[in-house]
Amino acid sequence: MAHGRLEAIWLKRAHRGPMDPVQEAHLDVEGGLLGSVDRGRRRQVTLLEAEHWARLMRELDADIDASARRANMLLSGVSVHETRGRVLQIGRVQLAIGGETTPCERMDEALPGLQAAMRVMWAGGAFAKVLVGGVVRVGDPVVWL
Repeated sequence: MAHGRLEAIWLKRAHRGPMDPVQEAHLDVEGGLLGSVDRGRRRQVTLLEAEHWARLMRELDADIDASARRANMLLSGVSVHETRGRVLQIGRVQLAIGGETTPCERMDEALPGLQAAMRVMWAGGAFAKVLVGGVVRVGDPVVWL
């Protein structure tokens, strides 16, 4: 069974606002990622793969921070490609994957060509709903249940 790692956590405190890096975050079944805006009922948290981000940067000959994706969590060692309906555990928190986070035009504002490049293999990441809440910390293990 592949084990991954939680590499980074970002909170977006205002719509279109900056992505603030934090070392830990609270996830709630009702409220999603606490302290972050833009949490819908189905899309409480967004996830990005570090390996996909590194590949995108190589393909586009760029080196911008993964926070430019505007996802909430950066994962390594696990793939979220086509995982709709699966359950991912980060530390003690459990997330139900709802689907692909499709890249919007803001990605091209961050880096020209990024939006189109992200359309391959869910490179823009996935969104999820909290099944079991709790605290996650950078460095926590990530595993599929």
